[in-house]
Amino acid sequence: MDEKSQSPRISNVSWGRLEVEGQGAFKDAKLYPGGAREWDWRETGTRHVPGIQPADVAELLEHGAEVVVLSKGVLERLQVCPETLDLLKNKGIPAHVLPTEDAVRLYNELAAKQKVGGLFHSTC
Repeated sequence: MDEKSQSPRISNVSWGRLEVEGQGAFKDAKLYPGGAREWDWRETGTRHVPGIQPADVAELLEHGAEVVVLSKGVLERLQVCPETLDLLKNKGIPAHVLPTEDAVRLYNELAAKQKVGGLFHSTC
């Protein structure tokens, strides 16, 4: 896998902060093959309930993610819309929904060997 298509690793996670190698620090982040950016929930109307929207993961797929990791937040307050999981399933994209620390660990493991995308919520 060339560096341009590799998903950036998360080097550190703490309450309210995700540090992404070569990309900077974010409160909430979208990571995908070749890059990362701040995850601004206002773009898609995301809220803790009903949760992560299909439009939130669409960008990850556009960047070539072949597997997706979704973080539910440190206290697992962030939900995932059923439509989001349906979208991924219909496209044959494996999805993992985990508390933030577990999501970061799995994402970094996957990033070493495949094109992974992730949505990370660093607080509740």
